[in-house]
Amino acid sequence: MIKRGRPANGQIKLTFMVRVDQAPGGLSLVGDFNDWDANAHPMRVREGVYEISLTISTDQSLCFRYLAAGGVWFDDADADYHDQQGGHLRALTSASPGRSAVTPD
Repeated sequence: MIKRGRPANGQIKLTFMVRVDQAPGGLSLVGDFNDWDANAHPMRVREGVYEISLTISTDQSLCFRYLAAGGVWFDDADADYHDQQGGHLRALTSASPGRSAVTPD
């Protein structure tokens, strides 16, 4: 699950959440925003859910995947779209308050 906060000052907070039972043993958020470094954004467990938040520019987009223990990669169904690289998010979409939908390039 991905939650988008309200845009403010040209930035938006994105919160990524995955149930612990989907990836027992640990989980990291990796993508083009951290050079696909599995150690850069380990997710923390909170109430049975892995969670991590990023604040990005409202005009930014990113490509990401989750990396679970044992080298298991998987995508988030809530991404705006998917391709061979993983899930993609635009900071602002129709899910963001007061904004129109953005389609992939």
